[in-house]
Amino acid sequence: MFVALLLAAALLGKPWTRYTIDDSSRGADGVRLIDINTDGRPDIATAWEEGGLIRVYFNPSRVDARRPWPAVTVGKVASPEDAVFADLDRDLAFDVVSSAEGNTRSLQVHWAPKDPDRFFDPSAWTTTAIPAAANLMQWMFAAPWSNHVVAAGKGPGAALGWFEIPANARDTAAWRWHPLRPVGWIMSVLPIDMDADGDSDILFSDRRGPRSGVFFLANPGDVTKPWPEIAVGSAGREVMFLDVADVDGDGLRDVAAAVKPNDIEIHYRLDKAGTRWRTEAVSFPGDLTGTAKAVRVADVDLDGHPDLLYSAEAATGPRSGVIWYSLRHKTFHDIAGPEGVKYDLMELLDLDADGDLDVVTTEETAGLGLVWYENPSAR
Repeated sequence: MFVALLLAAALLGKPWTRYTIDDSSRGADGVRLIDINTDGRPDIATAWEEGGLIRVYFNPSRVDARRPWPAVTVGKVASPEDAVFADLDRDLAFDVVSSAEGNTRSLQVHWAPKDPDRFFDPSAWTTTAIPAAANLMQWMFAAPWSNHVVAAGKGPGAALGWFEIPANARDTAAWRWHPLRPVGWIMSVLPIDMDADGDSDILFSDRRGPRSGVFFLANPGDVTKPWPEIAVGSAGREVMFLDVADVDGDGLRDVAAAVKPNDIEIHYRLDKAGTRWRTEAVSFPGDLTGTAKAVRVADVDLDGHPDLLYSAEAATGPRSGVIWYSLRHKTFHDIAGPEGVKYDLMELLDLDADGDLDVVTTEETAGLGLVWYENPSAR
């Protein structure tokens, strides 16, 4: 069953205070997190698409978080679309995998120095292209999976699949590509146990082509065998980024999808195996915000109930590029204000240690760069 909640509203509240992590390059495109130095504060990998840079940012102390963060450029790649942490050679130093589209059409590994004292030395990082990925497609997204890498792209010949990584991960000529499914334009790729059998399946969103929507490929155990495809929802729609969370509190993880032009579709899981789903949509007013890009589910206002965070593209004029929606009160609230046009993935962290979740994201078009917004809820 599909239920659409069509709401007319104004944005409530003032924009949250914005702090710049880095605005020194062009085209900041996405935020991926992991705590690379085990200090309890997740760090950031970001690709700068127009600037051609892959950078890692160290999450500083609460006192320093409002200033630009310590960073290192780990590699330079034309048209990078995504960057993600992965300790591929299992040396306890996190490397970075970048995906490149355009004419570059490559997957790169940026190998971290083994000496932690040289982590901030760009010359200590080594970049290697993956021969098996060269010119297969425009690569859009990658994610570590077990000791391997799941990846996908867009355009002619695009597919979702995985790279089999040998014991010597730095022997990149020995990486082997295993395509699993043709795609039109991949957005999210999330290795996660979707059918409650204890192994990692692949949840993904495909925004274009005859089989667009939200699906997962069920891990068959023997990964060389066919992976059954299970439909979650949003079939035939232009689906952007996903989030996974228990929205209705029934103990089962649901899937929220940002869907163009202005929807978040919540796919409520009806069984542990993930074979049955019920969909509801919240439509975000186009005069208040831009077109859908990403979604996160979290308790924004500390009332004990989940809310929806929404980032947008084409947030021109007075429209806000990041807002949030209270599922409990059916109200829209501002985060980013009118500054910024094209936002991307969001991550939620309590950067000021005040007990609420702040928003980390990138703005690609207006030059805001890599930023975070301070949640005022705990004041």
